[in-house]
Amino acid sequence: MKPEDVAGYLQQHPEFFNEYAEILADIHIPSPHDERVISIHERQVLSLRERNHILQNKLLELISFGEENDAISEKMHRLVIALLSVSDLDELFTTLYFSLKEDFTVPLVTVRFWNLSCGGNLREEFGTTSEDVHTIAESLSQPYCGNHVADEIRQWFGESACHLNSFAMIPLRATRSIGLLVLGSPDATRFYPEMGTLHLKRLGELVSTAVTRHDETNVLSDTAIDDQTTSEQQT
Repeated sequence: MKPEDVAGYLQQHPEFFNEYAEILADIHIPSPHDERVISIHERQVLSLRERNHILQNKLLELISFGEENDAISEKMHRLVIALLSVSDLDELFTTLYFSLKEDFTVPLVTVRFWNLSCGGNLREEFGTTSEDVHTIAESLSQPYCGNHVADEIRQWFGESACHLNSFAMIPLRATRSIGLLVLGSPDATRFYPEMGTLHLKRLGELVSTAVTRHDETNVLSDTAIDDQTTSEQQT
């Protein structure tokens, strides 16, 4: 008989050990940890301890993940409060960059916007971007994490681009695609393809909402000015 046949028979006929109970006391097997010979009862205890150790490690891992998620959620909450408090786009970007670099320890951050009425803003965040970049942003159903980005996107980091080895690209959307937020790191394992992207996705939603909020404010302000000018001309 093959070992698999013996194991299968014992699993299918547990009453065997009731009929031959004396065998349990007589069987001695090698210890998995040294050259000693131990009883089957001792081997069962060792198996239970090993399973318990594995379960304990898994529990500690889950607790660690939970604590890490709580810490990230707290940082996201602080960023939400901070962005709600800004009064203009300059303050918004200053707050965003500071939070990502100091609170989230992201070495380098860059962002570009399009399809917004504040596109006339002189800040580099509203600079000209190619249709290829727009296509990349629109094709992302969720944030991308990995070691490669298009050359145009890499150039957004300026002189620091050559030192970056991993990236997170986060699409920014309102009713349509409006931009791309990119995080960069010299550490090739900081942003990797298998990592979770839930918090990155929420970050993209937050930034999109914050910027379009000020974009809408600008639109309303321009409309109010035009209405006032028209009223003065009629007078």
